[in-house]
Amino acid sequence: MKHGTQNQENRRAASQGMHTSKFCLNPAGDTPSACRLFDSVVSLCVPVIVSDDIELPFEDVIDYRKIAIFVETSKALEPGFLVSMLRAVSVERILEYQKALKEVKPYFAYGSGTLENEIWRQVAQKLPLIKLMTNRDKRLVKRNSNEPNCACLCSNQTGIITNL
Repeated sequence: MKHGTQNQENRRAASQGMHTSKFCLNPAGDTPSACRLFDSVVSLCVPVIVSDDIELPFEDVIDYRKIAIFVETSKALEPGFLVSMLRAVSVERILEYQKALKEVKPYFAYGSGTLENEIWRQVAQKLPLIKLMTNRDKRLVKRNSNEPNCACLCSNQTGIITNL
């Protein structure tokens, strides 16, 4: 990209770069699933995910260990670590990653039907839990933090309640 702007020419160049790369860096972003991951998978470019705690899409159906390399943030910041680690990955292993990426590609390609179906499936799975938590929150009594809880009463071994 030139001067932080996006245009069709820059997007085409970025896409071509990903399609011709073995690895694509995917640092943790500010959203649970950034476009970088989707672009990497569709390009069959092995995602190198730099994050200590990341939520990935479709984890209930995709084993990310088969399609991506995970790196702790502190390790990735060490000079030369990423380059030496990626240079150590064999050609055979890269081909295994790419074969696995090809199998899961429909989950990440808009218009494939799979992506859209998976999004709706996951929404449908989360909806009952959201309803449960909403109803539970309505029914639970909000206690003052100064009031004793069950643990306080149960830990009183004398059997005499001294305060309530």
